[in-house]
Amino acid sequence: MAQISGLGLLMALPNSAAVANQAAVAPVVAATLDISVSGLRSQKGDVLVCLSTNPKYFPDCRKDKEARKIKVAASDAGSVQITDVKPGTYAVALIHDENTNGKMDMALFLPREGFGFSRNPKIGMGPPKFKSAQFTVGAENVNYAVKMKYIL
Repeated sequence: MAQISGLGLLMALPNSAAVANQAAVAPVVAATLDISVSGLRSQKGDVLVCLSTNPKYFPDCRKDKEARKIKVAASDAGSVQITDVKPGTYAVALIHDENTNGKMDMALFLPREGFGFSRNPKIGMGPPKFKSAQFTVGAENVNYAVKMKYIL
């Protein structure tokens, strides 16, 4: 009699092999990062966006093979969306590449084009450190507002 009730209990439980298989194919958690960009001085050119996890390559992530790099027409850059962002610690750097040459133009060590960073850190002598722009992404979508700055 105990065996029959035990069998009934086993039949009432979900198939353990099926449960294990469902866990194995569960989707990887990823979020969407929405960046609201303000303060562009013109609609000319592109906005170059870099999403990086590596402080060594921030904010110039051209050599960062793992960084997500996006180019958006300045006229469409009011809202930039980056999908499939895995959980982790990130920082975002933006350049308003007005002449579309794919880089930040400089004049005597000063940027000639606009720039912005996640968390809008204060700018002193040189670009901010990764830590001042970093934020954490988990399973939830993340929204950031970035105000572009111009020196020249």
